[in-house]
Amino acid sequence: MLDPPEPWTRHEDGTVTIDAEYVRPGFASVHVIERDGRVAIIDTGANSAAPLVLQALHQLGLDPQTVDLLFLTHVHLDHAGGTGTLIQQLPHARVLVHPRGAPHIVDPTRLQAATIAVYGQAAFEQLYGQLVPVAADRVDRTEDGQTVRLGQRELTILHTPGHAMHHQVLYDSQARVLFSGDTFGVSYRAFDTNAGAFIVPTTTPTQFDPDQLSDSVRRIAALDPKAVYLTHYGRVTGVSRLAAALREQIESCVRIGREHAQTENPFARIRAALRDDMVARASAHGIEDAPSAVEAVLGNDLNLNAHGVVAWLERTSKRSRA
Repeated sequence: MLDPPEPWTRHEDGTVTIDAEYVRPGFASVHVIERDGRVAIIDTGANSAAPLVLQALHQLGLDPQTVDLLFLTHVHLDHAGGTGTLIQQLPHARVLVHPRGAPHIVDPTRLQAATIAVYGQAAFEQLYGQLVPVAADRVDRTEDGQTVRLGQRELTILHTPGHAMHHQVLYDSQARVLFSGDTFGVSYRAFDTNAGAFIVPTTTPTQFDPDQLSDSVRRIAALDPKAVYLTHYGRVTGVSRLAAALREQIESCVRIGREHAQTENPFARIRAALRDDMVARASAHGIEDAPSAVEAVLGNDLNLNAHGVVAWLERTSKRSRA
């Protein structure tokens, strides 16, 4: 496996990946782009990432006053938990967020309570701290297909449900780079081999929808980007290959879910089947000691994905009975 990434990395197209230092090195990133002297930040990480982003801006010679856009792919807290803290240091930045996510940025009370209910108070405070609201007049609700200007460059916003209903991505057609949040899966650099990046879809609860997610992946691939920047983690290329792998695995999630939907403990059986499927793919990708590596690097993702498949099965079952 590769060593953990540096605190920030500048890529060949000028994009900078900053390690948000969330959970472990190389797990969650924040991206910065500069066009004609103006700056956009994509996702924020948790509150603890805010000083890391500001330090990186300083080291890159970028004044916080030049940051015009703070783009949130969605409001899950590993992506947007630090928004209120960071925006306080960016006097001219506008927060661009999906309409479904905007209320939770302006008033994070319900989002915070829901997260505490899942993780507990102590774990919430350790991971996220206190969520800071953002003034409503600094929040812009986006539209699908909308373009925004950064310097002389136009960037396109696409709404991409499947992982979450409030998910969106940002595309720079001139540089041919796309910032995908979680829609285009997770790909940790520790799993890079001579075959390239190893990618896994994110089917986490509570809004996983396989048809929507597959369509969103297909929509991204149709743009033919040269590179996609993932929050988890960093830059990947070979987008058409990765898109095909994601769609194939989404289909596997559906098949596995349906096979075990009526079993006594569907979560455990679905997780085990997802693990076996992932281990087989990792072995074929050239990852050494795949069973141990998958549990070590992707174990938490497996848990979340299994919960997401179970939640999707429960929703579809309720709809069929209605």
